[in-house]
Amino acid sequence: MKIHEYQAKEILKENGVPIQDGFVVENEADIESTIDKVAKEFKCSQFVVKAQIHAGGRGLGGGVKFCPDKSSAIEKSKEILGMTLKTHQTGPEGQLVRKIYITEALDIEKEYYVAITLDRTQSKHVIMASSEGGVDIEEVAAKNPEKIIKVWVDPNLGFQANQARQLAFRLGFEGDSFKQAVKIFKSLYKAYEVTDASIAEINPLVLTEQGNVIALDAKFNFDSNALYRQKDVAGLRDTHEEDPTEVEADEFNLNYIKLDGNVGCMVNGAGLAMATMDIIKLKGGEPANFLDVGGGANVETVKNGFRIILSDKNVKAVLINIFGGIVRCDRVANGIIQAVSELDLSVPVVVRLAGTNAEEAKALLENSGVSIIPAESLEEAATKVVEVVT
Repeated sequence: MKIHEYQAKEILKENGVPIQDGFVVENEADIESTIDKVAKEFKCSQFVVKAQIHAGGRGLGGGVKFCPDKSSAIEKSKEILGMTLKTHQTGPEGQLVRKIYITEALDIEKEYYVAITLDRTQSKHVIMASSEGGVDIEEVAAKNPEKIIKVWVDPNLGFQANQARQLAFRLGFEGDSFKQAVKIFKSLYKAYEVTDASIAEINPLVLTEQGNVIALDAKFNFDSNALYRQKDVAGLRDTHEEDPTEVEADEFNLNYIKLDGNVGCMVNGAGLAMATMDIIKLKGGEPANFLDVGGGANVETVKNGFRIILSDKNVKAVLINIFGGIVRCDRVANGIIQAVSELDLSVPVVVRLAGTNAEEAKALLENSGVSIIPAESLEEAATKVVEVVT
């Protein structure tokens, strides 16, 4: 799960990280009063207006503007609020800006990058930092990999003070800013750990001309499997920033991700779903989605899965690939029969069932009178579904 910059900064602030602060605006009528509030609260006369969407590259897309005075801040706020912002992460369709964040402007001397995530290859957290902040870290990694500093943290031991000092030293901090940076790194790790984040990023972390170290921007992603114990974090979700079909699928406890192909996939188990998409590609097809109905699939699950898949107008055929381990194939078969009967399907459906009660399921499908294309193996199913869409 992702959150907005202003929400990420609030988490940092709660954990002791100094931030470039401000206030959020959702209605044009509140713009001027909010700018006055920022000026009074932070004793500033210059501002920065930032679009709040779940995507990077906002500045390059025109979603972040420095404003030297109040009138400029009003003008830019009205410009950005309600615009459709296009960045390299939104795609060509862009994202509607429903909120803006009006902050104090800072005098910046130097920009840095710092982030924490999990390194699965070492079963440790890794802190990545660079003196090249304010740009895509991928660009730095490609052009100047030597400028990325990495420190691995054993989760059983936690982030040690000497590791924080090592980071600050290697980034070139000195004097009081060195002490500030050490504290910020330790506070960032705390925020990452206590919120069950999958990534916590500050880009840029800045050194101001006054010698203060401050988080100018922030990004947090969270482990969705931990949200049950992170009620406050879960409450930060903004479904406007997500694909509406994925939001609907989540309501039915379906794991769905929309893709660009034309072969709809309904599979139980994430690994089998990935293998199914792979073999569709190998046979010359293009998957339209990732859809894992899970181990508890039943009639309603399958029907809802069909609805989600067919809401994508690009889908020209559906491949159902079920391995009955926990789930019973006959239950899935009943779901297929009901869905095909009730939803008035206009696309071919290829079905491959194996495992628990697979024979009973095949008999149910054969005697149902519904129009499906049976397959014995995954390879046969993939071949047949690609044939019907080409």
